[in-house]
Amino acid sequence: MLDLAAILLGVLCVLCLLQTAFCFWLSSNQRRQALLQAERDAARDQRIRELAKRLDAYLTGSIRMGEELQEVRRTVAPLPDKLSQMEQRDPSSLSFTQAARLVGMGASVDDLTQSCGLSRAEAELVAKLNQSKQRS
Repeated sequence: MLDLAAILLGVLCVLCLLQTAFCFWLSSNQRRQALLQAERDAARDQRIRELAKRLDAYLTGSIRMGEELQEVRRTVAPLPDKLSQMEQRDPSSLSFTQAARLVGMGASVDDLTQSCGLSRAEAELVAKLNQSKQRS
């Protein structure tokens, strides 16, 4: 019976050692997993910081572009009125404006020379300008 108790005690000691080794393995595995997670978290945080910087740069550029667009609008806004004033002052420019409208409606070079009083070269120029304008 004493031998059986010694064997049981030996088996229990071995089981305790195995359990201790398993706990140690689990603990080291958890530490490795925690380190890997910390590395992934640091990489994610770095990526978030980089994206935030890029977003700030885009926003700053958009704001600047909006301000410049407002400035362009302020500059361009009076141009239609100025163009009308110029057309009223210079009768020859009215011919070119009228010629451009006629070309837009399909008038030929000969039609332009007759109805607007333009030379053939001027009428051809107006027609070519209108064609290039329609292509773009």
